[in-house]
This record gives sequence, C-alpha cells and structure tokens, in this order.
Amino acid sequence: MVSERSESNHSGGGIRTHDLKVMSLASYQAAPPRDNICYYTIVMKITLILVVSYLLGSIPFGYIIGKFYGKDITKEGSGNIGATNAFRLLGTGPGILAFILDLLKGTVAILIAYKLSYGQVSNLSLYLIAAGACAILGHSFSIFMKFRGGKGVAVGLGVLLGLAPGVFIICALWAVLVIAITRYVSAASITGATLATFLMFLFGKPQTLSFFLLAVNILIIIKHKDNITRIINGTERKIGEHE
Repeated sequence: MVSERSESNHSGGGIRTHDLKVMSLASYQAAPPRDNICYYTIVMKITLILVVSYLLGSIPFGYIIGKFYGKDITKEGSGNIGATNAFRLLGTGPGILAFILDLLKGTVAILIAYKLSYGQVSNLSLYLIAAGACAILGHSFSIFMKFRGGKGVAVGLGVLLGLAPGVFIICALWAVLVIAITRYVSAASITGATLATFLMFLFGKPQTLSFFLLAVNILIIIKHKDNITRIINGTERKIGEHE
C-alpha cells in the first residue's frame, strides 16, 4: 500500500520535481535576468540622450534668425553661426535672441537627461555628461550645417546652468564684467569657461562633472585660438566695432 501511494504521488496529478526544474528553466529563458534588463535600459536611455542632445545642439538658431533678416551669417563677419556673429551682423535684439536660444539648447539637453535618469541616481552623471557633450558637439559640428558650427560658449553656459546654477550665475556676472571692461566677447568666453571649471572643483561638485567641464573648457580655448592670437596682436574686434 505504501508503495502504491508513493507511486501515485510521483506519477499522479501532482507536479514532480523534474517538472519544477523544467518550468524554472523555461521561466528563466522567457524572462532575461534583471541585471540584463537594467543594462539594456541604460544603453537605450544613453542612446536616446546622445541622439536627442546632438540634434538639439545642431539647430543653427543664429543662422535661422539671420535668414529672417535676409542675411547668411556663415558668409559674413566671422562666418560663425553663434550669437556673437549674429550680434555683430544683425544687431542687439537678434543677437540676444540667438544667445538665449543657443543657451537653452544646453539647458534643455541637461533637463532631458535628468528626466530620463529618474530612479537611476547611480547613472546620473553619465547621463548628464552624455547630454551636455552632445549638445555642445552638435552646436560646434552641426549636421544641418555640413558639420560646421559655433564655438559652443552659449550652449556650454546652458549646460552649466543645468548642472550648477550657482556657478552659472557667478560666471555670467564675470562675463558681463569682462565685456564691460575689455569689450572682448572672446576674452569673456575664455576666462568664463576657465572660471567655471575652477569653481566646480572649489565647490566640491561631483568630480566626473568637474572634469567634464574641464574638457569643455579646453575645447572652448582651442576653438578660440585665433581670437587669442588677435587679442595678443591687438587686432581682435571689440563689441560695437564694425568691419
């Protein structure tokens, strides 16, 4: 009798140990491990941030505004699509508008990264750096302008506004002071970027973000190498000067 019950338990309607193992294996194969899901999610989010931030940064607002005024700013002045050239060629109003829109490209890219990083604090710095870098690269090497563009200062300021508003305010005030004294926009751009990097380290901001801004600072200096030469030679154009 015992043997029959045992056989009944093993071969009857109950679930056997072998069946449990098969079902467990099938469940594992049907649902990827949680670590893999997290990895794929991170990759997808970073890819989205890279693409959206680059395309956002690539929008040539200075060029578009110039077209409304019947001018191609890539063929006049410095040929740059940034706010400084727009200011010189189109006037104060259009120049300020171009500056604000370029700045917002950087800030919006950072806000998108914050939004997509919700619930993944450990990857926040990675998302922010991806967004900021691609917005600046998009402006400097715009896909809509055959990979030509601006120097990335206004967009970099927008990125700084998203990352560290307090540092942004200090650097903005510094830039206004430098321009008021020297009337060199390039001098304000170079020294402002350097000051931003210094303050990020001084205020103990996350090192990954601080080193990212250091890289941006170096890029801005490289993009201004001709301006630096002209300042040294005394041939750099000042605010209000015309060709």
